Amino acid sequence: MIYDRLLADLIADLPSAVRLQNLVRTLREHFGAGAVCLLRLESEALTPVAVDGLVQEAIGRRFIIAKHPRLSAILAQQDTVSFPPDSILPDPYDGLLELNVGEPLHVHDCMGISLYIEGNLWGALTLDAPQVGIFNEEAKDYLQRLALPVVAAIRMTQLEQDVRSLRLVRQDMPEESAKWHQRGILGQSTRLNTLLKELDVVADSDLPVLLMGETGVGKDLFAHRLHQQSRRRQQPLVQVNCAALPESLAESELFGHIKGAFSGAHQARAGRFEAADGGTLFLDEVGELPFSIQAKLLRTLQNGEIQRLGEDAPRKVNVRIIAATNRLLHDSVREGHFRADLYHRLSVYPVPIPALRERGRDVLVLAGHFLELNRTRLGVRSLRLSPASEAALCHYSWPGNVRELEHVISRAAIKAISQGAVREDIITLEPALLDLSAGLVDMCAMEGEPSGQYQVSNDNASAVAHDVVISNKEPISLQQATSQAQCQAIEHALTHSKGNWAKAARVLDVDASNLHKLAKRLGMKE
Repeated sequence: MIYDRLLADLIADLPSAVRLQNLVRTLREHFGAGAVCLLRLESEALTPVAVDGLVQEAIGRRFIIAKHPRLSAILAQQDTVSFPPDSILPDPYDGLLELNVGEPLHVHDCMGISLYIEGNLWGALTLDAPQVGIFNEEAKDYLQRLALPVVAAIRMTQLEQDVRSLRLVRQDMPEESAKWHQRGILGQSTRLNTLLKELDVVADSDLPVLLMGETGVGKDLFAHRLHQQSRRRQQPLVQVNCAALPESLAESELFGHIKGAFSGAHQARAGRFEAADGGTLFLDEVGELPFSIQAKLLRTLQNGEIQRLGEDAPRKVNVRIIAATNRLLHDSVREGHFRADLYHRLSVYPVPIPALRERGRDVLVLAGHFLELNRTRLGVRSLRLSPASEAALCHYSWPGNVRELEHVISRAAIKAISQGAVREDIITLEPALLDLSAGLVDMCAMEGEPSGQYQVSNDNASAVAHDVVISNKEPISLQQATSQAQCQAIEHALTHSKGNWAKAARVLDVDASNLHKLAKRLGMKE
């Protein structure tokens, strides 16, 4: 019966993620398990690929094998491994089972099996049951026999992924490079998957790419993925933070200099363009590039030539450019801060990176990843979110995006321990520890909705929130108070910027286009 179901899914025209999800769900139903997890081996860790019966945050975790003796024991053998119900070995899923959320797995059944593809260890399949006696000898033997169709489903999924990403014609891709992007970017939302497919296609070209997105969305990860999927992947990827380049040293840093070109130039030095020759140059925060350097950068993009500072003869370079910015460059062009010709050279293929609030429940996947990192870092038995905290994460608008989420989880974990949580227990993070109410939340930006809105920054909002409360003699709703605070903060920033919206956006630390949209929603603009 179960063989028929597994084979039916294997030959059915299903998306890869759906096939693997059906696989773990079928196994859970057949064995009567509380949870089933399919994990892929990545270097020294196991990463969940498909889960059933675990909380959603589990899919974003990365289990370091050396710190999880049960997983280590499963990988050490090729036969089914089971553990006594009263085993003292800690279970990696403590507090993560949907049936017993937040509760430790004291006496329970647990078994697993390592999975091999073409003789190489691929990962493992684990099953947990809160009841004792579910996984008897017959169940262990049957799981051993089911390893074959399980591996077949994984192999089918791998082949489909190879075809989609055109890797079948890229035999020169190193194995570690092929795996890099899978570890680097976490999420399962439709918005993210569509973006990744688009990036994999444009990566194969040599077109300049402009990554556009708010602060903290992870533009550097997407730049690395573009390079690793490109034909230049075996050549260097050189990153330059344009915002950190002093104007006096920017030319030397990018293009190099000869000995004696300026005071302190005691020897010749190659610039970043020469370091990236044959590969990719990633210009992060390109909108902050000094205006005096933009003309020289434009010439390099047009002619493929650089000229070291103090040198007469130009040098040829072969570099692909990936640029990133959290600003609207066309506004900077209109205001005269960025060259129009350079903007058009850089934005041959513009790619907007979605904000975290536009990626639906990806926030829980990412939260699970940061929870596991902090669990390992702090030496905690188990670290998880309460259902109320999960809801809070899903409904917060995340002005700082993924970077802010990382800081929120790290801060909450440290607070929990400092307030008396015992490292040997399962530590559950409640909403009070997350402290998401410290800044005003735009309740209109809900889960999965591409809001295009961005509330005023926390510092500016908190500066006017007190005045809003006092100015209203009658009680008002939180939404009304939020809108009034946002209006006052925007008006204050516009007054400070003498009516210049782009400058006001910088004062408020928000994206200019999002500020315009927010102002329209608040009725401040036509």
